[in-house]
Amino acid sequence: MAWATRPGILSLKPAALVRAVIAYLRRSLQARYTLTTVVLSGLALIAVGGFLAYSIGSGLYTTRLDQILKDSSRAVSEVQNTFSASNASDEVGLQSLMNSIVPALESSTTSEPRRVALLRSPGQNTTQILQSPISLDLDTSIIPEDLKVMVRQTANKVVYQPISLPVINGEHPAVVVGSQIEVPIAGSYELYLVYDLVSAQQTLDFVQSTLVFGGAILIILIGGVAFFVSTRVVTPVRVAVEAAELLAAGALDKRLSVKGEDIIANLAKSFNSMAASIQGQIGALNRLSKMQQRFVSDVSHELRTPLTTIKLSVAILDQQRDELPANAIRSLDTLSSQISRFEALLSDLLEISRYDAGAVTAEFEMVDINGVVGMALSHIEPLAAANGCRLVTKIPSGQVMAEIDARRIERVLRNLLSNAIEHGDGKPVEIAVGQSDTAVAITVSDNGVGMSRSEVDRVFDRFWRADPSRKRTTGGTGLGLAIATEDTNLHNGWLQATAAPNEGSTFRLTIPKKQGVLFTQSPLPLGTKKASNAKKAAK
Repeated sequence: MAWATRPGILSLKPAALVRAVIAYLRRSLQARYTLTTVVLSGLALIAVGGFLAYSIGSGLYTTRLDQILKDSSRAVSEVQNTFSASNASDEVGLQSLMNSIVPALESSTTSEPRRVALLRSPGQNTTQILQSPISLDLDTSIIPEDLKVMVRQTANKVVYQPISLPVINGEHPAVVVGSQIEVPIAGSYELYLVYDLVSAQQTLDFVQSTLVFGGAILIILIGGVAFFVSTRVVTPVRVAVEAAELLAAGALDKRLSVKGEDIIANLAKSFNSMAASIQGQIGALNRLSKMQQRFVSDVSHELRTPLTTIKLSVAILDQQRDELPANAIRSLDTLSSQISRFEALLSDLLEISRYDAGAVTAEFEMVDINGVVGMALSHIEPLAAANGCRLVTKIPSGQVMAEIDARRIERVLRNLLSNAIEHGDGKPVEIAVGQSDTAVAITVSDNGVGMSRSEVDRVFDRFWRADPSRKRTTGGTGLGLAIATEDTNLHNGWLQATAAPNEGSTFRLTIPKKQGVLFTQSPLPLGTKKASNAKKAAK
């Protein structure tokens, strides 16, 4: 598999190797399906193979046992008939006849070796006691005692019991068959025939090894077939995934080839239809966006001329303020403030249109952030004084150098400070600066009305205001935070906000110390001042 070809994978520790395999299976649909098919097929083969092995073994044993019982019954009958038909009446003749029984029974079977023992039944009172003949390689201790008891209790019937026959290399399965034999003058004897089932066991071992070997080959073939089939199924899906990634990256003309009429072909047709629809919609949106950008830019430029004329007229009227009545002066002041607000709106619209058109470039240079904060504070102090707001600074000693466009960062700070003053209800506004090895952060916190969670989520939207009915003392346009966001993105930084109703708001600007340097954490925490005080009190 692909994971086995990675450098150093074979040198991993077992736990790491297991984690690598699991990670690969999570990533590869083809590997999971192939493994699942192999595992399920293996379980099925184990079940079927086990059943076949058991059935074959049981069949071999039953067949061989039937043969053994028939052969034993025939041998017992022959031995009994031999003794019954014998005319020997003395001990020597009977012993000679008895000694001939064992070789005759040993050589009467050709399928498997058979061992014989003719043992005298205990507890008899007879005048003739003959020596019990036993096969040379037979140890009578292997004959189970319970079988001997059954033989003594069962007359004219063959009984048997399976045993394990000790051999040099281990044990062989065997069957002991016993029956009573009546010997004239000498009394009752027990005939035991021991059959070695090594041939049947070898046959069963061969069948089982064949099943195992054949099952292993079949598992490998099933794995190969499953891999081939899953490749045929997964490859179109993989191609569709790659095409979807290219489509998401902007290659709107990417299409899939359609082959056949199956579900994969339907997937390709649906993907192509979706891609064509997305391309058309995005094209329409791009055209509409360009029209909107051009409209905003054109309107902004066109309005500057009449706005300049109005400003000149207002300036002329303002020079004659002493000659105007009181109500005309009030109207002149209102007109002057609204013209200033209108001029700010036009400037913001032009700036947004430049960002939308991608025509904004930054002029980066190494600058002391403390100095940029100081310039922003100097511009905003008149507004703070007019609102009775005290500005509290927490700036580290020494320089805080960063590669920035100072004009744009100052504009972001002025916007954040003016919003904090406007919504701070005359309470102190705090500005703090912090730095780490990779980033610089500036926070602006107020103790005013704050915002709800839904308001925080929309605070950076264009033309959005938390309270549209609230009086605007600074003549805001609703574009300040949107422009601040664009300025922050130009610096590859973060502009974040947090707030709570009646607990104030905190905005945090985080930018890299040097362009191209990545950072994962801001040097300053993000939280409202009341929340920070509550944490300190809890500690």
